[in-house]
Amino acid sequence: MDEEMIKSALDIVKARLGISSTVRDSYITKIVEGVVTELEEEKGLVLDSASSYHLMFVADFSTWRYQNKDVMSGMPRHLQFRLHNLIIHMGGEDSEDV
Repeated sequence: MDEEMIKSALDIVKARLGISSTVRDSYITKIVEGVVTELEEEKGLVLDSASSYHLMFVADFSTWRYQNKDVMSGMPRHLQFRLHNLIIHMGGEDSEDV
């Protein structure tokens, strides 16, 4: 797990939520780590901390998870589209390397 991406995503999530204290850092960090783990292990993505697109997707997905912890509905369409685009993009890179 890329610690640089975790820290950067934590900072972005806190900024989006308007949180300036460190009180919720451990909770939000676990959400970000869970999102990164899900994307890498379940979805098979290879996240690059140098990619602003990857970082922003992790931050947006983590923010949504934080704000909707009690909601059982699915992922919003804009996140679904971006996830599908990431999967397609990664699939295209893998097939060129073979």
